[in-house]
Amino acid sequence: MLTRKRQYKEVANLLQGVLNVLEHFKKYFGIPQISELADRVKTIQNELGTQVLTDFEEALSIRGVKPPAGPNSLLSEACQVVCVLDSKVREDLIKWFVNLQLEEYVQLFSDTQEVGWLDKIDRRYSWLKRALVKFEEDFKETFPLEWHVEEKICEEFCHITKNDLGKTMSSRTSDIDVKLLLFAIQRTTTFEGFLAKRFAGSLYETNQESREAEKNKIAAAKESRFLGLISRCFEPHLHVYIQSQDKNLSELLERFVTDFKSLGIPQVEGDGSNVILPSAGELFVFYKKCLVQCSQLSTGPPLLSLASTFQKYLKDYATRVLSANMPKTVTQSGGLASILKDNEIKFSKEDQTLACCILCTADYCLETTQQLEEKLKEKIDVELSEKIDLVNEQDVFHSVISNSIQLLVQDTENACDAPLIAMVKVHWQSIEAVGDQSAYVTAIATHLQNIVPVIREYLTSVRKYFTQFCVKFANSFIPKFISQIYKCKPISTVGAEQLLLDTHSLKTILVDLPLLLSNVQRKIPASYSKVVTKGMEKAEMILKVVMSPHDPPVGFVDNYIKLVGDADTSNFQKLLDMKGLRRSEQHAMLDVFRSRLPTPSTPDAKKTTSGATPELESSRIKRLERLIKKQF
Repeated sequence: MLTRKRQYKEVANLLQGVLNVLEHFKKYFGIPQISELADRVKTIQNELGTQVLTDFEEALSIRGVKPPAGPNSLLSEACQVVCVLDSKVREDLIKWFVNLQLEEYVQLFSDTQEVGWLDKIDRRYSWLKRALVKFEEDFKETFPLEWHVEEKICEEFCHITKNDLGKTMSSRTSDIDVKLLLFAIQRTTTFEGFLAKRFAGSLYETNQESREAEKNKIAAAKESRFLGLISRCFEPHLHVYIQSQDKNLSELLERFVTDFKSLGIPQVEGDGSNVILPSAGELFVFYKKCLVQCSQLSTGPPLLSLASTFQKYLKDYATRVLSANMPKTVTQSGGLASILKDNEIKFSKEDQTLACCILCTADYCLETTQQLEEKLKEKIDVELSEKIDLVNEQDVFHSVISNSIQLLVQDTENACDAPLIAMVKVHWQSIEAVGDQSAYVTAIATHLQNIVPVIREYLTSVRKYFTQFCVKFANSFIPKFISQIYKCKPISTVGAEQLLLDTHSLKTILVDLPLLLSNVQRKIPASYSKVVTKGMEKAEMILKVVMSPHDPPVGFVDNYIKLVGDADTSNFQKLLDMKGLRRSEQHAMLDVFRSRLPTPSTPDAKKTTSGATPELESSRIKRLERLIKKQF
């Protein structure tokens, strides 16, 4: 009777009571009377389910009749009955209702309709927002909140929209440009964010305070299933976006190349960090924007494609902007071209500062590329992270840094060539007394004072590379200086004393090279001091041997082996030339030299021979050492 009169509220209460009683008798269902009663209840449930669905259909979907606006108490009470029926009844009712609400949308925005194209995508989302307002007005009191009917309408809307957009984009691929694609994605992600926030936390209960609940809502929105529910349909078409970024980067690189000279070289200020070329910062800012934007669109294969595009233009920047604007060109084999011959113009201060700026910029790019690689691996899907590898690009910047340092070293070394040539032209045999340091030493010191402080100032923010510059210069200059010493022939004992004093002066200059004309006192790197000390000591030992008497030959040879430790016969002969020995004397001395060298079968021969040799330095050497100590 209650069912026929549709007194659903009373029916729901009574039915719930009956079901509760039956639950207690569940273990007695084997008794015929109880089993029959349970079957009758099941039949009533089925009839009620069918009747409720019919009532909804009659109330809301009679063809040609507009459903009444506003809440419907009958339907609301009918839902109470559904709550105590089988869950399938509720699912069928919700599915039917959701499809009914979206029926108009499906017809209006199908993939065959012009209004369904990307440029009118806002209309889709506006339609749903109006539908939600209508739902609030007409059905908010109809369905229990725990049914989440409104949320399920939105979820189905997203699925339909995703499928429609996917179909229409596949059929009109040629009509998609990056501006339209990004417009559609931006509108879609904004809409997804709106849904995520609207339904954040709706599928679980919380007893938090209002402020905590709001925090939970925001956190839940970030993890919402609505995010990406529609926008994933754009992923197969993101190659349009990648191609656009490739084009933008190509144009950006062209501008960097064109503007390089007109922008000039940055001047050192503060900590020296401003000497990095502005174009490098602009490039990585662009990269950052692309990475943020693309990772919002996809963290899958499109992001991997973007990483490949990044790699391409990192190499282009290193090659076309940095290497191409070096003061001197680099050969195809990777080595530096022959530079700065005696008749060539040496680097100007602008050339030196340009090389320093390129070095600092390459270091900035190297460090930022490492950070970019880490960020890409962090953003991309886990299964693709191993494919992110920017090691080759880092190597390119390492190469630019190395070439820049080598250019600076060769320029600095070349500035010392003329004084070293002048050193050889001195008549060392005619010197009668030891005086102050020679003019060529002063010239070398002046050149270094003009060059090194400029380089140090520009490399303030990357001191490790300034140290590398100093070490490489010392490793290059000292062997050249020793080679020039061998050319100072013939040389008298007094001349050798003067040259030894000059050598000590140069050693002092080189040891202090990292702090040359510096107002800031720092500890000189031990690695550099070791290179200078070891190299210049060899030069000093050569001169000490030159100053020592060559008779007896065995003692002279053993002294050479002990002090110089050079087994090269040609170098020993050069030293004999410096002493001005006749050819016959040299031949005899060379025979002794060869006989005193350690053989492969007696690796300790050198040590034994040296240990047995007495000190043969003359008193003149000792007096010269006292003179040097007095002057320095």
